[in-house]
Amino acid sequence: MFNTLSDRLTATFKNLRGKGRLSEADVDATIREIRRALLDADVALPVVRAFTGRIRERALSEEVSGALNPGQQVVKVVNDELVGILGGETRRLSLAKRPPTVIMLAGLQGAGKTTLAGKLAYWLKSEGHRPMLVAADLQRPNAVNQLQIVGERAGAFVYAPEPGNGVGDPVQVATDSIEVAKTKLHDIVIVDTAGRLGIDEELMQQAADIRTAVNPDEVLFVIDAMIGQDAVKTAEAFLEGVDFTGVVLSKLDGDSRGGAALSVAEVTGKPIMFASTGESMKEFEQFHPDRMADRILDMGDILTLIEQAEKNFDEKETEKLKKKVEAGEDFDLNDFLTQMAGLKKMGSMKKMLGMMPGMSQYKDQLENFDEREVDRVEAIVRSMTPAERTNPKILNGSRRARIAKGAGTTVTAVNQLMERFTQAQKMMRGMTRGGGMPGMGGGGMPGMGGMPGMGGMPGGGANRKKKAVSKKKGRKGGQSGNPAKRAQQAQAQADKKSGKAQDPVGSAFGGVDLGNDEDFDLNNLPKGFGGMFPGGKK
Repeated sequence: MFNTLSDRLTATFKNLRGKGRLSEADVDATIREIRRALLDADVALPVVRAFTGRIRERALSEEVSGALNPGQQVVKVVNDELVGILGGETRRLSLAKRPPTVIMLAGLQGAGKTTLAGKLAYWLKSEGHRPMLVAADLQRPNAVNQLQIVGERAGAFVYAPEPGNGVGDPVQVATDSIEVAKTKLHDIVIVDTAGRLGIDEELMQQAADIRTAVNPDEVLFVIDAMIGQDAVKTAEAFLEGVDFTGVVLSKLDGDSRGGAALSVAEVTGKPIMFASTGESMKEFEQFHPDRMADRILDMGDILTLIEQAEKNFDEKETEKLKKKVEAGEDFDLNDFLTQMAGLKKMGSMKKMLGMMPGMSQYKDQLENFDEREVDRVEAIVRSMTPAERTNPKILNGSRRARIAKGAGTTVTAVNQLMERFTQAQKMMRGMTRGGGMPGMGGGGMPGMGGMPGMGGMPGGGANRKKKAVSKKKGRKGGQSGNPAKRAQQAQAQADKKSGKAQDPVGSAFGGVDLGNDEDFDLNNLPKGFGGMFPGGKK
């Protein structure tokens, strides 16, 4: 959702790079562009004024003027202030000393409270809790039925004694739910309350009555991140009427400009605690102001990426692969399938790649990236026999044709995948010789070595292929730089002239000379991504 704001700020900071000294005019021009970017993002005007005022004061201070690189110091100042208006520190749920912990959701109709209740329950389950959902929205048509469906998807028990659609007392339902939770040993109760299309006295009174009846440990105000400056007025009204303890942003994956996220915490003084980032149950995360500020400034969010990988990759399989490669055994296609399974659990590849630093310059490639490519690659590998997955060198032309037919694709796609897979194997060998494998101990992400990447990006398939071709052109007659391979080529040419030529066994790479391990330059690969997708942008 912050793409536009991120692009504007990144372009603004490019003008500061390389300057040994910043004049007051430079600072004023930068502040002016930041102000325009924030206003275009629909951030509330009082927030913009306070934010840019603090940045200007710090940018003209000794903090920046005395720095070795003033341009980078200004970026740091902006980053610090962004963290501040987003809430400062990460705010975690306050759990009751004696269960159950009661969490009440409040907000306008259409903000996404009911769906978010299910996502919160799913997230709490992954944290080791036993949440219970309470259907206290008895006004909106089919609200009770919707919560039951959402609860089933989240794998959470739903307490819904009343049919809803205007029937039943929501205050009584919320009150009774506490005893039910104690009886059924649920340690967290999530109360879904009614909303309205706009602020009215009846809505506020009902929410206030429920709060008084259940005395919740947390009151979370759910706000649609796409409504811009109206978010501030709504938040202030709910703060006065219900007095919430934290904010949850829904629909953060939309095409909004980010005004709600950058305004609510600053205006209300209440922290943003969670964010809904997609439609599936898994696309829900704890809100970290420092990480969100890094995303806005195109610095990436590696910590969140690591956390997601740690949750979704099997530790035993990761340790097994680590020991295997450290013992000198090759990373094979069975290991690749295991990594693919972990990747699919992590969710959207676009979002994962978007969390890498500096990805804004590849926005077009990310937008054009086809998520179904993961399934296509998996289909190719699953069309192979166990022996072929274990020893890909036996994949000759006829085997590749059979695999392509079984996967519903072309032999070219199979060749491209195997070419990239071979590069990933070499990367693993190089990392083993270098004494470390990212993601397999040493603080990286589990299973990230050799992860599928995108062809049109630095170090991806397109660049590698160009370098291979240029090397080949530089050698007389297209000969290999490896003496043993050169002798083999000479023998093959002699056999061809004498009519003894045979079909090459395992001609895996479409004629591309990959050279030996010593020829392979690890600097040509992106960190952590092997560029395996045959459908990557060229």
